[in-house]
Amino acid sequence: MLIKNVHIENDPEVKDVRIENGIFKAIGKNLEASDDEVIDANGKLLLPPFIDSHVHLDATLTAGDPEWNETGTLFDGIRIWSERKQTLTKKETKERAIQTLKNQASHGIQFVRSHVDTTDPSFTALEALLEVKDEVKDFMELQLVAFPQEGILSFKNGKNLIKQAVEMGVDVIGAIPHFEFNRDYGVDSLKYIVELAEKYDKLIDVHCDEIDDPNSRHLEVLATLAYESGLKNKVTASHTTAMGSYNDAYVYKLMRLLEMSNINMVCNPLINMHLGGRFDTYPKRRGLTRVKELLENNVNVSFGEDDIKDPWYPMGDGNMLDSIHMGIHATQLMGYSQIMNSYNLTTNNGAKTLNVTDHYGIEVGKPANCLIFNTDNFYNELNERKELLYSIHNGKIIVKTEPAEIKTNF
Repeated sequence: MLIKNVHIENDPEVKDVRIENGIFKAIGKNLEASDDEVIDANGKLLLPPFIDSHVHLDATLTAGDPEWNETGTLFDGIRIWSERKQTLTKKETKERAIQTLKNQASHGIQFVRSHVDTTDPSFTALEALLEVKDEVKDFMELQLVAFPQEGILSFKNGKNLIKQAVEMGVDVIGAIPHFEFNRDYGVDSLKYIVELAEKYDKLIDVHCDEIDDPNSRHLEVLATLAYESGLKNKVTASHTTAMGSYNDAYVYKLMRLLEMSNINMVCNPLINMHLGGRFDTYPKRRGLTRVKELLENNVNVSFGEDDIKDPWYPMGDGNMLDSIHMGIHATQLMGYSQIMNSYNLTTNNGAKTLNVTDHYGIEVGKPANCLIFNTDNFYNELNERKELLYSIHNGKIIVKTEPAEIKTNF
């Protein structure tokens, strides 16, 4: 396959990209085709595939069942899900997850990290998603996180449950320290999962300080453990919304530790804008972590969707452009260059979060995974939402879209 005349990641010059045997073979100008399959992009935009760094496929498409979350709070979402998960079956969990993954793929997502609730002793959802991971491998690389939704130390047999989930084959170990009964439990839960990650050679991704409480400070504990254990960039802190309520003096100190630890951070703009500030009157907090400041301090930040039509978020269409659009508005990353480069929040930065940089990116020798959009740069794409013309995975076209034809009478 030869892709001709593309702007690679906003590069003002057009180049050609040759793909052979599912690998990027050459990138340059005026390349010769090695076979008959040629895509002349005519100056369109070529990006690496989108990555959803944080989603919950076990709960996807369950909004309104058994009830709608009318208060819009995180805690009511947990309560409703606690009831809903009692009725899970492997069949319907797989059907919902695969439906969502196919929809995500249609929007250019090729890598997903999904959290799976392990505070269900039957492991219905985990068993289902382990099967899904294998079934979707031809179009989606799926990582699974053992996520103790109701706590590790605060849930009966929680430590053994998460260990069992690790032994069943998850890729990543999670925690939820701010939801534990007390700070000591939260700290101990983080120490425990670090021990597990070292023993089983797993990544870590923690729901960390997802609350507007400025006294919720487990991030400093997680970053210290990442630094001292040497796990560093194998560790991710998701949400960290309490950071939006920390005082600036404390954040100044914290930033040094975060940069030293090489930890990854995930912001979920859609969901945390919806859930955050629910207990405020006015002034009303945005409920987001400090994305701009983290990036300025050389801390890797990526965006996730978090929830797609479930007890925590009643909307969602599996499109990372929605997360970027909301995220750059809410975190005030609205300079022209910031908008142009915001695709990194769901591409290259996400690859660092998922620890897949060894086989991700538009580089000679790496798997041929890429997207072609019907526009010439990302500023225009985010503004105009032009069609995803092609999604190419391991050198094969998995999504192809014909541009819409709009006729007007004025």
